[in-house]
Amino acid sequence: MLGLPDGIRVCLFDMDGVLTRTATVHMAAWKRTFDEFLRARDPQAPEFSQLDYNRYVDGKPRADGVRDFLASRGITLPEGTPEDPPAAQTVHGIGRRKNELLLTELEENGVEVYPGSMTYLRAAKEGGLATAVVTASANGEQVIAAGGFADLIDARVDGVVTAREGLRGKPAPDTFLAGARALGVEPSAAAVFEDALAGVAAGRAGDFGFVVGVDRVGQADALKENGADVVVTDLDQLLEDAT
Repeated sequence: MLGLPDGIRVCLFDMDGVLTRTATVHMAAWKRTFDEFLRARDPQAPEFSQLDYNRYVDGKPRADGVRDFLASRGITLPEGTPEDPPAAQTVHGIGRRKNELLLTELEENGVEVYPGSMTYLRAAKEGGLATAVVTASANGEQVIAAGGFADLIDARVDGVVTAREGLRGKPAPDTFLAGARALGVEPSAAAVFEDALAGVAAGRAGDFGFVVGVDRVGQADALKENGADVVVTDLDQLLEDAT
């Protein structure tokens, strides 16, 4: 009674925007980072917007988000290295600055979870399905622990795992495929839960058994166009639809 097709044995959840309300925190950290960078180059440059976040950054590894947004503004920077300081004018330096701001926000305000998603996550576990978090965030372990739902997660594929294993970020399906492998199933037996356009595209590219789009920002049509089989505003809606 989970609103999923027969044959689905595992659930692969994106974290930010699906299980945790940290998408707004990420957006705020990205906006401050990019706006400071853009103003330093051109005081008249348009600010980083919610649409920019949705199109170029959401759901992607940090460095990919930096590259893709800057490319949309016709800007190319040196790659640098992951050890670059946050003031460095490099792809990794900008990413480091964003993560610094994000961690400060998490430390000061903690992690808010979506109640409906927690209800669904518990129902999935009680229904015998295995679960994994698949996120581009390099802070996946800390966020899951802060959110208080580590006992409901069987596997985690986050930015640390992605870097270690050399996985491509969303919209490539690599990270979700790694989540399915970690739980011992073929993609056809896994359901993907995503709020990002890049994420649902990854679910479709990986030929997963079902792709659930979670519409938090009014982009239901775009989620469907990118590969979602169904779109809900919160995961407990799937439980209601199944009754």
